This record gives sequence, C-alpha cells and structure tokens, in this order.
Amino acid sequence: MHQRISAFVELGKRIQKLLHAGAQLLNGNAHAYRKFESAVIKANYENQWFTKANVIRAFEGIAILLQEKELNDFVESYSNQSSENINPKRVGVIMAGNIPMVGFHDLMCVLLSGNKLVAKLANDDKVLMNYLIEQLIEIDPALKSEIQITDRLADFDAVIATGNNNSARYFEYYFGKYPHIIRKNRNAIAILDGTETTEELRLLGEDLFTYFGLGCRNVSKLYVPLNYNFNLFFESIQSFAPELLDHNKYLNNFDYHNALFLLEKIPFLTNNFIIIRESEVMATPVSVLNYEYYNDVSELTKKLIPKSEKIQCIVSNKKINLENSNLRSFYFGEAQKPEISDFADGVDTMGFLVNLKLMV
Repeated sequence: MHQRISAFVELGKRIQKLLHAGAQLLNGNAHAYRKFESAVIKANYENQWFTKANVIRAFEGIAILLQEKELNDFVESYSNQSSENINPKRVGVIMAGNIPMVGFHDLMCVLLSGNKLVAKLANDDKVLMNYLIEQLIEIDPALKSEIQITDRLADFDAVIATGNNNSARYFEYYFGKYPHIIRKNRNAIAILDGTETTEELRLLGEDLFTYFGLGCRNVSKLYVPLNYNFNLFFESIQSFAPELLDHNKYLNNFDYHNALFLLEKIPFLTNNFIIIRESEVMATPVSVLNYEYYNDVSELTKKLIPKSEKIQCIVSNKKINLENSNLRSFYFGEAQKPEISDFADGVDTMGFLVNLKLMV
C-alpha cells in the first residue's frame, strides 16, 4: 500500500509544479507541461462549463488532498479494519461529470483501499480523468493492471454510482444486489443570521458561484431571518459579475429564467446575474438561488433534520449541527474545499471499500 500512497503523493507534487511554475520545475520537461495545458484546453472545448479557471481550481483542490502526511494518516486510520493482502475486489465506479474531476476522490479511495478500479467515466469529464489516470500509471506502472476504463460495467464485485434522483432509481434496480453506494441529488445550504460582514458575504459568493453552481457542494438555498434585507448581499457578491456575465451558457440560463419568472409572474429579486426567489425547494437551476425565512435557528435545525438526505453540507458563520446526521457545517468560502475525509453524502467511502475485502 505504501507504493500506492507514494504514487498519489507524487501526483500531487506534479500538479503543484505544473500549476505554480510550469515546465521549468519539471527538469525542463516541456512535453509534460504541454500535455497538461492540452488537457485543460481540450476539457474546455468539450465542455464549456469547464473553464480554465474552474479546471485549475479543481486541480488545486486535488493537490491539497495529496499531501504525504494527510494521505498516510487517512489510510492508517483504516488499517485495523482490513489487510491490504486480503481478497481485493473489483469496484465499479460510475462517475459524475458536473464539475471537473469530481470522480477523483472515489478513484483514490478504491486504489488506496487496495481494491481494483473499474471506472465508467462521465462523458462530460473524460479528458481530465483520463489525464489523471495516465499520470498515475506513468508514476507507478503497476497501477495499469489495477485500473480499467469501460463504457459498460461488467465483472465487478461492488458499485459506487453517482447521479441524479432519476439515475439513482436505475442504479438501485441494476446494482442493488451488490454491495453499493448510490448517490442522489444533494445541495449545500447557507444559514444567515443578518450579522454577516461584506467579506463574509463575498466568501459566500464563492460557495454560490464556484463551478457556476453546478456542484453538489454549491449553495443553492439561503435561510435568512425574517425581514432580511438583501441589499448588502447583492453588493458583496458584485465581484463575481464579470466572470459570470462573460460565460454564454451561464448568461443563457439567467436570461431564460428571468424571462420565465416574468411570464409566470413569479416574484423574484435580481442584480442582473443571479435571481433569488422565495421557495421551500432546495435544488435550483443554474443562475437561480432560493431563499426561505426563519424565526429561530434551533427551530430551523429541527425543521431541516427530515431534509438532511437532500443536503450535502451547511455554510454559516456559526457551527450548525443536525441531530442524527453526518452533515458538516463550513465557514463561508469553504464549501468547495473539502478535506480528504469529507465524504460525499456523509457516507464513509473508504470504510465501505476496506470492508469489502473481508467478504468472501
């Protein structure tokens, strides 16, 4: 297992060098830098949501995960649950493609748990995931026999599948008889108390607009106190306007929903790049943010408990805990910066994978 950890550590170092200094820190290996740049450019060509800025942001997040101490501590915390030499399983992973390289954490966990990866890459994120896999195999050629890329899962022992609520029903039907983790739609929420500063609300803007709001960790709904005034909120997020208004797909979404709400006479507020409307619904389309008023935070958290399976994480300037829930709360600006053990949907992916090897 040490060899696999070392491969991921080296991958993190490569990414860091490519991001921060380019080819000159790769011992003059300009080819490696051109290959990296080509992957970034091609990913954007094939998926316009994957702008260079967002792809770089995703690479930075991966590099932070791949620190030697953090990886060693992470794997070591599961060492008493199984032996790396016991019965490795073939784990089918159906990856999402809503934001760049969102499937990387599952890939990493499968390999660091000592299992074999059978991956169905998302059509929207094949370029970048293939690039990462190629880099890993270049670093450690032994991984070539441990990773299989396929268009259709077959010959597997367990499944991790990520999709929307509709695809989750399909996954349950086909994979329910296997050990599995099946993920559905989730969104982040933010709880405001009205005391937030301009800087805190600007940081909240990062939780809203990073990856154009397409990630499950992006805030899609605000809970605000009664009579909340949105003026400071609008002023504080103004710095995000240039990037959003310069993106055709985002702007098209904004124009469409702006026109739709006007035609259907749905009340809303807007600053000409984000629409906010009062609604109990958590999930929102791109360019739309829902909000709901509350009287008391303790009452609100009780109300949210039955909805916890729809929530990925909570953003607030205070620690928020929901009873009987694995949900974490994050400070403003931190929702898209998960730690290595911040598992999607609060399900311990690594624990699931390590325990697979104990099965006959």
